[in-house]
Amino acid sequence: MQYDRTLLQRAARGTGDKTPAAVARRLNIGRMTAWRLWHGHGTASATTTAAVERAYGVPSTALVKPLPDEVTA
Repeated sequence: MQYDRTLLQRAARGTGDKTPAAVARRLNIGRMTAWRLWHGHGTASATTTAAVERAYGVPSTALVKPLPDEVTA
């Protein structure tokens, strides 16, 4: 799976959340989890992508996509 951190950052900044700590507070997730998401280290879990969708309006399907080789497999 491929995670697009730029979508999260753009949506978060649009609501005034300019740091991973602000994202953690809004999504009610750990600060380190928010930091990893913000910087693109790892992939968001289903629970976290659902929280992003509720808080920022970014659909889970846009945030996490299969890699090209996963689509054809």
